[in-house]
Amino acid sequence: MNASAQQHGSVVAEEAAHFGKLAAEWWDPKGSSAMLHKLNPPRLRHIRATIEAQWGIAPEELRPLTGRRAADVGCGAGLLAEPLARMGAAVTGIDAAPENVAVARHHAEKQGLAIDYRAGGVEALAGESFDLVTSMEVIEHVADPAAFVARLAALLAPNGIMILSTPNRTPLSKLAMITVAEGLGMVPKGTHDWRKFVTPEELTGHVEAAGLRVIDRKGLGFSPAAGFHLSDNLTLDYFLTAIR
Repeated sequence: MNASAQQHGSVVAEEAAHFGKLAAEWWDPKGSSAMLHKLNPPRLRHIRATIEAQWGIAPEELRPLTGRRAADVGCGAGLLAEPLARMGAAVTGIDAAPENVAVARHHAEKQGLAIDYRAGGVEALAGESFDLVTSMEVIEHVADPAAFVARLAALLAPNGIMILSTPNRTPLSKLAMITVAEGLGMVPKGTHDWRKFVTPEELTGHVEAAGLRVIDRKGLGFSPAAGFHLSDNLTLDYFLTAIR
C-alpha cells in the first residue's frame, strides 16, 4: 500500500476514490467494469450451490434466500446485491465509495428492488446480524485484511455462511490481472496491487483466527473457450467459504 494512502477503519481512501471514479460505468457490460459482469455468473453459481448444500435448499426453489438477511460488503454498484435480492434475501449493500452507492440505489429503484445501500466500511455494520455475508474481490483493497475478516465474521448469524473471493498472489495472477488485463485496458490501470493479493493459506488463517471454520475453497479459472468458470485450481482467483 502506498505510504501516503489515507485510512479510515478498513477503508483506504485512495482505493475508494479509484472505484468511485468508475461508478457511472459500473452497469455497462462493455465499460470499465466489463470484467465484473463476466465474473458474476460463476459467482452466483457458487453461491447458489453453497446455500443449497449448507441449508438443504432444493435446486428448483426460485427464491432460495427468502426470509434471510444478506450483506454484500464492498458492493460496488450492486452487481451481486441485486441478484441476491431477486433470490429473496433482505439485502444490505455497503461500499466505501459514495458514488457507487448512489448508482446502486438508482439502479435498484429502476428495477423495483428494495435494497438497503449504505456508504462506508464494514465497521458501519457492527452489531448487525446476517445469514449470508459476501465480499467479492475486496479484501485485497482494505487497510488490514485480518481485521477486515474479523469484522465480517462478527456479522455472521448462527448457521450463517460467509463467502469471500480474491485473487491469489501468484505469478499467474500478476501476469493475467496486471500485465495483461490492466496493460491492455481490460481493467482500469491502478485497480490492483499484486503485493496486496492474499493467498488461500493467508485468508484461511485470518478466517480461523476470527473464529470461523473454512468448509470450502474453490478456484475461479479462465479460458478463452469457457470464459470465467469454477475450477479446482486456486492459482488465479478463488472463493473461500466459512461458517461459524
